[in-house]
This record gives sequence, C-alpha cells and structure tokens, in this order.
Amino acid sequence: MSEDPFATFDAAYVLGALAPEDRQRFEQHLRTCDRCAASVRELAGLPGLLARVDAPAVVPDAGAPPQDLLPTVLKRVRRGRRIRTAVTAVSAAVAVSACVALGVVAWTPPAPPPSTEMTALGQFPVRADARLAAFSWGTQVDMTCSYTGGRSGGEYILMAISRSGEETQLATWKAVPENTARLSIGTALRQSDLAALEVRLGNGLPLLRLTL
Repeated sequence: MSEDPFATFDAAYVLGALAPEDRQRFEQHLRTCDRCAASVRELAGLPGLLARVDAPAVVPDAGAPPQDLLPTVLKRVRRGRRIRTAVTAVSAAVAVSACVALGVVAWTPPAPPPSTEMTALGQFPVRADARLAAFSWGTQVDMTCSYTGGRSGGEYILMAISRSGEETQLATWKAVPENTARLSIGTALRQSDLAALEVRLGNGLPLLRLTL
C-alpha cells in the first residue's frame, strides 16, 4: 500500500499555511479520505492552542516564532490524541467487562416446570407424575411412576396423543412392587401439538391420563 502523500498536510491546512493550489488539492482529497478528515477535525483547536503559547522575547531582527514551536505543539496535540484513543479503548473494555459481570451475577437458571399428577381412569394400583419441557427440537417428558400392588410383573406403556388424534408410543417399562420408575423421554412432537399423555397396560388398557 502506497503512503498517503497528503498525510502531513493536516496541520498546515488548519493553520492556513498551505499554498492555494495545495489547499485546493487537499480539500478535494478530504472528500474521499476519512483518515485525513478525522485528523483535520482533531487539529481544529490548534490555532487556539498556539494563541495560548507564551510569546518569546522579541529581538529587533526576529519577527517570527522559533522554528521548533509548531513541531512541539503538534507533538503535544498528537500525544493527546493517542491518550484519548487509549482512554476510550480502556473505557469501552471496562464497560464490556461490567456488562459481562452483571450478566453473570444477575442470570440464574430457570426453574423446571412443576410436575403434574396424572388422573386415574379407574381403580388401578399405579400412580404417576409427569412434567413436560419444550425445546427447539421437540418436547422432553420426565415422569415418575409408582406401582402399589402386592405382586410383581406387568408391562406399562407411555403413549402421547396429538391434537389430531394420532398416538405415539414414547416408552415401555416393567412394574416392580414398592419401587418407583423414573423416565426421561425426548420426542420430536412439540408440546403445543400434544393433547394428552396416557399410561397404559401392555394390552392397551388406559390407566392414567394427563390432559394438556
């Protein structure tokens, strides 16, 4: 990338020290160069800064200020520009850090939805609680099922019934007396599309129902 030939024109332009043809060329350049335009804006206060510099002692044959006066002032202005840039960057970093810290302090994981007891559809030695959670991929069903009968054995089925009446088998398990079965099932069915969950025997007899 070639060096910008107008990179050093900014201070002379602000101080009105450019020749008319150079001033015209630089003003045309400013229309397309954001960097030079920003530099001119930052040096806009330079004439006022120079006016505040104590005048040197006047000698009869010297009417001009010292030759190193302008470079010295420019150095101070550009140093101040770098400091402002650094302060701005640090301030932005501190603000971002504060936002992150606030997010860490303020955010707490959402409480899981409560479990709901399924309704018995007759006098059966089984009870169950179910909890549904919606996700982008579908629905998670967490269920506990207790068998209270005095004998072991028996197969149970968890069925999902959609609002269109379609039935989908989600899980099967064996009943164990005095024990609680805990199931966690994921299904692609969305919670808004589900009408009910049912616990059934292996022969299809419905025992418990949760209407959604």
